[in-house]
Amino acid sequence: MSTANAAATQNTDTNTSLKDKANAIRALAMDAVEAAQSGHPGMPMGMADVATVLYSKFLKFDAKNPEWPDRDRVVLSGGHGSMLLYALNYLTGYEKMTLEQIKNFRQLGAITAGHPEIEHDAGIETTTGPLGQGIATAVGMALGERILNKRYGDDVINHYTYVLCGDGDLMEGISHEACSLAGHLNLNKMIMLYDDNSISIDGSTDLSFIDDTPKRFEAYGWNTDTVDGHDFAQIEAAIAKAQKSDKPTIICCKTKIGYGAPTKEGSASSHGAPLGAEEIEGTRKNLNWPHAPFEVPEEILSWWRAVGEKHRPEFERWSNARNTCERADCFTKAHAGNYSGAIAPIIAELKKDFATNKPKDATRKTSGACLEKLVEKLWLMIGGSADLTGSNNTKVKASKVINKDNYEGNYINYGVREHAMAAAMNGLAIHGALLPYAGTFLQFADYSRPAIRLGALMKQRVIHVMTHDSIGLGEDGPTHQPVEHLAALRAIPNLYVFRPCDGVETAESWEAAINMQNSPSVLALTRQGLPTLCDDRAENMVSKGAYILKDSGGEPDVTIFASGSEVYLAMKAAEKIDANVRVVSVPCMDLFWEQDGEYVQSLICNNSIKIAVEAGVRQGWDALIGAHGSFIGMNSFGASAPAEELFKHFGITTESIIERAEKALANKK
Repeated sequence: MSTANAAATQNTDTNTSLKDKANAIRALAMDAVEAAQSGHPGMPMGMADVATVLYSKFLKFDAKNPEWPDRDRVVLSGGHGSMLLYALNYLTGYEKMTLEQIKNFRQLGAITAGHPEIEHDAGIETTTGPLGQGIATAVGMALGERILNKRYGDDVINHYTYVLCGDGDLMEGISHEACSLAGHLNLNKMIMLYDDNSISIDGSTDLSFIDDTPKRFEAYGWNTDTVDGHDFAQIEAAIAKAQKSDKPTIICCKTKIGYGAPTKEGSASSHGAPLGAEEIEGTRKNLNWPHAPFEVPEEILSWWRAVGEKHRPEFERWSNARNTCERADCFTKAHAGNYSGAIAPIIAELKKDFATNKPKDATRKTSGACLEKLVEKLWLMIGGSADLTGSNNTKVKASKVINKDNYEGNYINYGVREHAMAAAMNGLAIHGALLPYAGTFLQFADYSRPAIRLGALMKQRVIHVMTHDSIGLGEDGPTHQPVEHLAALRAIPNLYVFRPCDGVETAESWEAAINMQNSPSVLALTRQGLPTLCDDRAENMVSKGAYILKDSGGEPDVTIFASGSEVYLAMKAAEKIDANVRVVSVPCMDLFWEQDGEYVQSLICNNSIKIAVEAGVRQGWDALIGAHGSFIGMNSFGASAPAEELFKHFGITTESIIERAEKALANKK
């Protein structure tokens, strides 16, 4: 339903008085793109009016206290329009967002990257660019706000999450997953401002996109509205109404891309290239902006700086409320992010129990046992699963399901939405004071991968519990059997892939993952049972990435490297090979390469025969065993059969290891 009629009666600044303020955004955007000779001026110019109303009339923030936990969040999902965000953050007075940064748009070392990269103290809430992911990340932020609101109360946490998105965001499949979830959870403090400009890179959006967007979102359970995106009164009325909604809201803002450009307004030509000197000159005339490039008149800049300061008294009131609230200490510790002291005794107890009782359990089950203790202790752990709770073992006795009627829980039924789940977990982590983890099958890392990668880029602590990690899942067959996935995930910078061999290593993997404050992790866990191989130990050996699990004394004749379920095969083979055999467990290859050179050399630089065993592809293992080392694993897709038969069929057995070792030993003689 349109708010045009209601807007006409509102007391608001006239279009004329706000237009100059919005034109400052347009001018900075087109000047920065022109200086860089690269970028996207069209979206910032088209959405400048919407952004001016949002920031000046509604947004709760303090530019001098940019990391205020109860600030409203703004997510620019269409990250290509980054100059909209940078211009706003400069104009409103974020200390780090200087005019010099604007002038160095898209240049090496500047914080004004081509697409926004998370920097809270510069007013950049999250990294965006891959379309649709900003929307899904914002769902996590909005959910985080609701969870923390229930824990700390309205005086401490009570804010909105705004998303600026475009047609491309809504075409991406992740937008469906995320917005469906937001509607299901009734995240009524999430407001999406849709830049409905009818233009794509290829031309008019009706070349590929004819959705009735309001009806689509109504079906999700959202409120919808449509406004003229250049009518300040309509925009203001729509946002005011959305703030009072009992559902999430999308406001379709009918805008003109490249607003003000004499020949490129409303055209795909203004989307992703500089306007050019002649077009910029004409735009300045059309906008009545006679100022030099990067020049903002003092009157307009002062107005914007006042916008950046208007909520300072509210910030000060909030500071007092936070300091005097019932759970002030808990709030401070949760935001501090270091939970190592809290979990150390829990991990020690778990390791002792596993080493003493020696269960023959799948590592997904030992992971569940770890979570039983951890979730009970760490209130800020927020779990979940993509409709595989029973298989992933992510829900424990202390888990309470979050739903639209109750945000007091700590467990989310994400449904079959792996991509949105991973992105929402990024949002939960970015919001702060929460530690998200959730499960699916390792095979479905393919669905999650773009968000996992973005989490690694943003240095967010998110724990992905990925079970059924090999052909060991058996009868479900090759569609569900990950083969290349471990190698593909290990290739992502700043992502740590853990593949523990038993309960002791699983506990240590959880400890390492939780203690990594600036990185996401993947726990690759088995479906099939495994014997306990590790003794109790004080040191977290998984944190070394690789370590000697069995040694026969002296220099090894054979070194067998293995991870996860294949460590047991290596241990059995070592007992039967007539030579000095060393078994090196490699639960986290990523961590191993971070150890000091002497330690790394001690494990891989010797004259022994080297064999690696993993029920996956070879890629990555040559760094340990060399190009001529022997690898026992997969070089094809799997098959449908019981797990034991599959390991024999593909030659991933103790006998294969013995045969390779004995043949190499004979050749060496």
